[in-house]
Amino acid sequence: MRKTTGAIGLGAALAVSAVLGIGTSGAAHAAPAKPQSLYPPSALVLTVGWGADAASTEVQRAVTLSCRPTPTGTHPAPTQACAELRSVGGMFGQLRTGAEAGRVCTKEWHPITVTAEGIWDGRRVSYEHTFANNCFKSAAPTLVFEF
Repeated sequence: MRKTTGAIGLGAALAVSAVLGIGTSGAAHAAPAKPQSLYPPSALVLTVGWGADAASTEVQRAVTLSCRPTPTGTHPAPTQACAELRSVGGMFGQLRTGAEAGRVCTKEWHPITVTAEGIWDGRRVSYEHTFANNCFKSAAPTLVFEF
């Protein structure tokens, strides 16, 4: 009888400690979700490749660009690229992609396509633009796709 009472008491004590979370259970308690930053997420992948559109283009070069809280990434000029994107509110279509005045380019058709995919200030971004050739791409007065 004494062994039975002891076993019941031990079982009850273990059950109570399990319910109350006392003891070593081996299970980790999840911490409440906290924002990682005061800024909305901003992370972009920029690509350049030969071809008439992104679907048929083989990527030649790709870089990363993040502008919050500080400009970082593998882009060669992240500070300037982020400043340009901020000036147009992250709207890639508003970047100046035409050739600068006085710049002369041949009219050969050797298309080069640039893309931007990712998040800008918490909003999804998907952009693609095709230049007639590399001269027109280099003549555009934007540093965002100069890599």
